[in-house]
Amino acid sequence: MKVVSILKKITAVLLSVVLLGLCLTGCIMGENADADPSEAISVSEAETNSQSEGNSPIIENVAADLPDEETANEDYLDNEWEFDAPEKHGMDGELLSALHTALAGTQITSVVTVKDGYIVDEYYRDGYDETSVFRLNSCSKSFTGALIGIAIDEGLIDSVDVQISKYFPQLVGTAKEEITIRQILGHTSGIQWYEWGGNGTSFFEMNSADNWVNYVLERPMAAMPGSTFNYTTGGPHLLAAILEQVAEGTMFEYAQNHIFTPLGMDSVLWRVDPQGILDGGNGVEMAAHDAAKFGQLYLNGGSWDGRQLVPESWVEQSTQQQSSGSGSSGVYGYQWWVRTFGSGNYDTYYAMGAMGQYILVVPELDLVTVITSSGSGNTYAPWPYFTDYILAACD
Repeated sequence: MKVVSILKKITAVLLSVVLLGLCLTGCIMGENADADPSEAISVSEAETNSQSEGNSPIIENVAADLPDEETANEDYLDNEWEFDAPEKHGMDGELLSALHTALAGTQITSVVTVKDGYIVDEYYRDGYDETSVFRLNSCSKSFTGALIGIAIDEGLIDSVDVQISKYFPQLVGTAKEEITIRQILGHTSGIQWYEWGGNGTSFFEMNSADNWVNYVLERPMAAMPGSTFNYTTGGPHLLAAILEQVAEGTMFEYAQNHIFTPLGMDSVLWRVDPQGILDGGNGVEMAAHDAAKFGQLYLNGGSWDGRQLVPESWVEQSTQQQSSGSGSSGVYGYQWWVRTFGSGNYDTYYAMGAMGQYILVVPELDLVTVITSSGSGNTYAPWPYFTDYILAACD
């Protein structure tokens, strides 16, 4: 294995140790999800710190283990990024340079932009670089959603209309028996959940519970399944629990075999709950370059280096409206947000995590942008930088 690969793995492990001491942050953007993004309320320090008090969840990061370059088999595809000047891809390089200046003093830690399959611009705040591992918070949902699509394609799950009671028989005969995987994917399960309202109490309570799956399953119903959009991080954790049941090996091994290893994503860490189930809604960490690979995979219709990793039909379904969504965030697909951005009203689908984590995909421009942020800032704060600099550089 090349020395640089070893150094990257050592860096990832060291960073994971540091991250173990950090409090959890969910995809909570304030009590009014329909408010203007500039007015969104972030999770307060008190709310964030409260998660580490009392009965804290067991946290463990599992790191991807990729084959040496010299012994890589046919499953290890051509996955190294190539770099090019933005002007060669129709982008204004001066405007991108101005973006770097504008980012100084912000909580944004990295911005990586891929155009036509090339990294054309990247920014890292002092103390960070391309090897840094970032907590992506609720961007994790999009990874879980991809694995559900793969499992359906492989026949491990019959369809999105399978009732979750098939995997959680304790729901048979209850009001939750009819909830389907489709409704979990679109946040329309009807389960009572306070995340974008009520100061995120359900999210915090789940993360403090002895058993996260049981906490979600024991919540009361608030609406008929399929009738109402309500952002529920507990939902994709149920999907992770289903994947742990149906996948050969663990869900992480399943993700590694189907996505991480083929894409060469060697920085990935994924947190688990007290029962060892991957945190399906909030637990993924990785370098910005690897997050960009996942965005590019979806931009390519699920294909990478000529191999179909995620079914193309699943990519299409996941990135078009499946439920109403909420306010300015847009409508919702299967674990992806969908809306237009910029003066050009570019159709965009994106993964979004609390405190400003993004994987944004703009098919019309053949563009992927990854943004990571630190601290307890406004989740929507990166939007103007994406629209006023990156998209504007394409106009």
